[in-house]
Amino acid sequence: MENKMSLNADFGEKENRSARTKLIIQKVIVYTIMIFLTILCLFFFYLLFVNATRNHQQLKEGFTMLPSTHFFENFENLVHQTNIGKGMWNSIVIATLSAVLTTYFSALCAYGVYAYDFKMKKAAEAFILAIMMIPSQVASVGFFQLCNQMQLKNQFWVLIVPGIAAPATFFYMIQHLRATLPLELVEASRMDGSNEFMTFNRIVLPVMKPALAVQLIFSFVASWNNLYLPSLLLTNEDHQTLPIMLSALRSADYTKFDMGQVYMAIFLSIFPVLFVYLFLSKSIIKGMTSGSVKG
Repeated sequence: MENKMSLNADFGEKENRSARTKLIIQKVIVYTIMIFLTILCLFFFYLLFVNATRNHQQLKEGFTMLPSTHFFENFENLVHQTNIGKGMWNSIVIATLSAVLTTYFSALCAYGVYAYDFKMKKAAEAFILAIMMIPSQVASVGFFQLCNQMQLKNQFWVLIVPGIAAPATFFYMIQHLRATLPLELVEASRMDGSNEFMTFNRIVLPVMKPALAVQLIFSFVASWNNLYLPSLLLTNEDHQTLPIMLSALRSADYTKFDMGQVYMAIFLSIFPVLFVYLFLSKSIIKGMTSGSVKG
């Protein structure tokens, strides 16, 4: 009997060791893949920095992993030949206001559709989602003609206000509300005497904080990288955004084209995006997964 018990104990210990060994191997494989992907992602940022430190002639010679000594020279040439500071400020103003207004009003619209029962509710939601199927370039032609006829060119708000209507952001918000916000919480706040805007701002928005963070990043990046409409509506040099200036640098004639300036401009353009990402990074993973499972 004692021999059988010892054999069972030895067998159980071997199984535990085998399970621990498999777990360690799995962790090593997972962490190895994650480290490789991290290095792969950071490699392109490093390569961008290296190219920003090389002048035009060095960049024409080909690829290298070692930084050069022309970083500040490229920066000075960029500042002297372009109004890069003004362009970055214009992009920050437009992208920030667009992201905040788009996220807030999309969340408000999603809350209204989710929390209220009214006629044609499903039809209204279906209509909003159907707009997602229409390419933005189709509507931009008529929008440009309207702005041109009403003399609304070179106005920042023309790019900011229309961005409030964001069907994709609305869809994400309403899915998040359905997964995380019980209607009983809304009813309880109403019974306590809270008006609708107070309920939305003080109760609903904190619940939606992870989703708001995700959509703020997406909306900011989309507006920051937007070139099509700004290039049509912002013709004044003082109102041009950073993507317009980058496009002008890349399309310059051969005598004025400087790849060192182009890489420097790209290098500077990623900092606001990285700042927004790092500022909201704590809520990104939670926001991406919170609406995937019904609570």
